Amino acid sequence: MTKKILVADDWPDFSLSLRLLLERAGFAVRTVGTAQDALQKQRADPADILITDLVMPDMDGFELIMRFRNEFPGTRLVVTSGSDKLNVPTYLSAAKLIGADAAFQKPVDPEALLRALRAL
Repeated sequence: MTKKILVADDWPDFSLSLRLLLERAGFAVRTVGTAQDALQKQRADPADILITDLVMPDMDGFELIMRFRNEFPGTRLVVTSGSDKLNVPTYLSAAKLIGADAAFQKPVDPEALLRALRAL
């Protein structure tokens, strides 16, 4: 069965490149640009895995992680960040502490991401 992945990232270039990578690897992928859109898409057609940026325009990734954990406890969560406003390694570690299954600093190593997604 093909895993369904929802990508929530406000950077369209990253979302597109990630979608292309994941589709070539056999995943079914949908992308959204806001955390609210991610919640709406998940309610309408649940994905197996959410990949979300930690810095989003409408809600930070931490809040989105917590909302997904409460509303969709079976969904696996992967976070990414490349923000120059954060201490990225510290924030990625914190995201794992509150419920993310995996965390990657941008630019994301494609092979490492695919290995992690296949293991989820």
